[in-house]
Amino acid sequence: MDYMKKFSIPMSQPDITDEEREAVASVLRTNYLSMGPYVLEFERLFQEFTGCRHAIAVNSGTAGLHLCVRSAGWKDGDWVITTPFSFVSSTNALLFERITPVFVDVDPTTGNINPELVAAAVRDLTESRELAKQWLPEKGFSTDGALKGILAVDTFGQPAAYEQINTSAKAYQLKVIEDSCEALGAMYKNRPAGRLADYGVFAFYPNKQITTGEGGIVITDCDEDAELIRALRNQGRAPGDTWLDHSFLGYNYRMDEMSAALGVAQMRRIDQLIQAREQVAAWYKEELSSIDGVECPNSEPTTTRDSWFVYVIRLKPGLDRSAISQRMTAMGVPVRPYFSPIHLQPYMREKFGYVPGKYPVAEDLGRRGLAIPFSGKMTREQVQEVASIIQQSL
Repeated sequence: MDYMKKFSIPMSQPDITDEEREAVASVLRTNYLSMGPYVLEFERLFQEFTGCRHAIAVNSGTAGLHLCVRSAGWKDGDWVITTPFSFVSSTNALLFERITPVFVDVDPTTGNINPELVAAAVRDLTESRELAKQWLPEKGFSTDGALKGILAVDTFGQPAAYEQINTSAKAYQLKVIEDSCEALGAMYKNRPAGRLADYGVFAFYPNKQITTGEGGIVITDCDEDAELIRALRNQGRAPGDTWLDHSFLGYNYRMDEMSAALGVAQMRRIDQLIQAREQVAAWYKEELSSIDGVECPNSEPTTTRDSWFVYVIRLKPGLDRSAISQRMTAMGVPVRPYFSPIHLQPYMREKFGYVPGKYPVAEDLGRRGLAIPFSGKMTREQVQEVASIIQQSL
């Protein structure tokens, strides 16, 4: 093998054109590097794309989740149901406010939080202190706490089962945050991701469906929530406050103009970007479906459009993922385990006393999941090369 060709197929790559480059350069020819017209236009395009009433641009998806947590009124000692199978930011946004994440295991097909377990957890945590114990961690939580909400994640770009989740939430007057950071453009029963709960949050890291370099956005239909989130992202400055007046304890979570300009250019061709990812996913399914030992991702019937954030295969039980990964890397194809369950992260084990075996489905998916190179810029030949190397590595 010619090792000079190592990683000729990148793990991911943003789709950037001269239109994006010119948009960013144009900002530098103005006096508006922050809080300018591009942020407003980016927010407008998101309102148009999702059909939401309000869109509030921020500097990361994590910031967006944190602002939603604040707006929901969840606070120190509260309990919030969420998933252990996600990127850590979904849980961290709760920990920032000293909220106890109450994990519920996931669906073995989608990796999304299991709605039947959510229903059981909501009932037990609300109605019985004794039954609540089976859902709570071993230590590190407030015994005087109460269940206040649900934070669901649209894993790998496929929306969670919000019809059932919202039914459980409404029965006990709980607020729901939809972490759609991986699901821009996805549809659940013909409804856009991000519009399926009280709040929706998107993120724009370079491996996402669109990118702003770093950045995120919160969407909501609630005027009061939107006003508070706008204030909190800008150091707590509320409408009517002067430059140095601040009604709330807030944060510097604003999106800058260069990021917004990049986002505007990307949003103007969002359909093209999503379609390109759909095509690559279709090629992968065609090439990989006949390889023994590999399980391809599938969409649920409720997912009327999957936006394909990443392409994560699952190796069949008994295969050595580490050895296979090493062989693929040696042959020039980068891969990543996806995800490492949140409850087994060192800081989570130390704080809450988690041990392996608590959430067996999430742990099984964490052991077998393998993200392979994926972006809308991949060619059919590159997909075939990756598939061939997977076959050889097995």
